[in-house]
Amino acid sequence: MSTTIHQRKRGLDTLITEDGHVIPPGLGVTTALNFQPLGGGRAAINGDFAMTAGEVQHVLTALRRGGITVVSLHNHALDDNPRLFYTHFWATGDGVTLAKALRAGLDQTAIIR
Repeated sequence: MSTTIHQRKRGLDTLITEDGHVIPPGLGVTTALNFQPLGGGRAAINGDFAMTAGEVQHVLTALRRGGITVVSLHNHALDDNPRLFYTHFWATGDGVTLAKALRAGLDQTAIIR
């Protein structure tokens, strides 16, 4: 098992505001994906998706179809615009299979590519 964790973060390709102030991606309005190789082609993954309200069900469905456990769904702000939700996830399994499931989830969001 490797102790190395590979992380990728992507901001939303949408202007997010709170009380008229722009919230930059560096303040947590990001999707973060973490991979840890386990050996034998297996990986452990966890992280979170930042999503608009209209993306939530599509992302959750894609993750669950790929065998990824959705741990929580919540929001951080009361007056963000557009309304954002965050989901935390985790799974262990074949690294390629998990990567494809995450890609399917990412494809349902408006992230910066």
